[in-house]
Amino acid sequence: MRLLYTIGVRLYAFTVRIAALFIPKARDWVNGRKNVWNALPEVKAREVYWFHCASLGEFDQGLPVMNLLRKQKPDAFILITFFSPSGFNHYHKRQHPVDFACYIPIDTARNARRFVAHFQPKVTFFIKYEFWANHISELKKRKCELYSISTSLRPGQHFFKWYGGFFRNTLQQFNYFFAQNQTTVDLLHSIDIKNVMLSGDTRFDRVIENKNGLTENPIIRSFVGESKNVFIAGSTWPQDEELLQELIQSNRFEKYIIAPHNVDKQHIVSLMARLNSPVVRYSESNEQQLQPSPILVIDTIGQLASAYSYASIAYVGGGFSGSLHNILEPAVFGIPVIFGPKFSRFPEAQVFIDNGIGFSVADEQELNCTVQQLIADRDQIAEKSIHFVEKNRGAAEKIMQFVFK
Repeated sequence: MRLLYTIGVRLYAFTVRIAALFIPKARDWVNGRKNVWNALPEVKAREVYWFHCASLGEFDQGLPVMNLLRKQKPDAFILITFFSPSGFNHYHKRQHPVDFACYIPIDTARNARRFVAHFQPKVTFFIKYEFWANHISELKKRKCELYSISTSLRPGQHFFKWYGGFFRNTLQQFNYFFAQNQTTVDLLHSIDIKNVMLSGDTRFDRVIENKNGLTENPIIRSFVGESKNVFIAGSTWPQDEELLQELIQSNRFEKYIIAPHNVDKQHIVSLMARLNSPVVRYSESNEQQLQPSPILVIDTIGQLASAYSYASIAYVGGGFSGSLHNILEPAVFGIPVIFGPKFSRFPEAQVFIDNGIGFSVADEQELNCTVQQLIADRDQIAEKSIHFVEKNRGAAEKIMQFVFK
């Protein structure tokens, strides 16, 4: 089975190389791995702690643990690997304690041996749901402590199928799992993995860190001015933008902020043309342009988390494609959160709905009704939202206490 797995990994890499001829993100994926071996630093006698993240969202989940690790072990060497370009290309925009970051090599046995032998990590953390079998196997051969943090699993995954023995064996290599939710705990128990703790989601710690360290954004502050009725749409995809078009062109809010997931020039120009209203771009703004304009389009990466603090109601994108983005980022500021209907892969969305701080909409009519309701109930929801986030903080501390007990 391992041979078939490795063949599958190689086929995937070959497919991405073909796609790189046409797709910029695939090109970044390929080019980022070309010189990975030549760029690896010498770590000498320092203890290496390796965090693997699929993308930027998982990096944010790992940050609270990295920050606590740096405080507890100031001389540690913190290594970060990414699978996706969206993580590697943008992680540096966060405040972080990382010593070195690179793409994870393609998961073959040879690459895994070479990479693990170079760094010889003392402890490795895989974040959320990525499990690369050859690297994991090599880590265990070298007696590395291996943890999965903010683990989130679903019943339909191959670990829980009749043919999933190889993948279950990969999970069994871990010293411990720190699960986001009870569903994940139950699924791991169902395949006889008992070394698991319901620790919660480290993203709660992350958004609280972000809120506590927030600094004024002069561009967004100038745009908002004295307005108290501000609608923000974060990490939107084309389907989200189509749904929101009528609302954004209405006068139900004094100001609108849109932060698309895709900020390449072609998409931004298309979005602005579709809105058919006075719009100012974040990257080209000045104070004279900002004040009279009702719509600000954030066309750079790294501003969204702070932008939420200026809004009164938020819409978070990705809920029409099954790729819902981070709904905790606005919630920490006490902002009611709206999102699309496809959120089954994101259990926190149902928890938000159950607690009356998140609202799913499937069409324009539901959106309009929900917005009207939230305008009336905003203060009450804000109090519940802030309390909910505070109640769920502390996962990073639980992880660190266990790992270094």
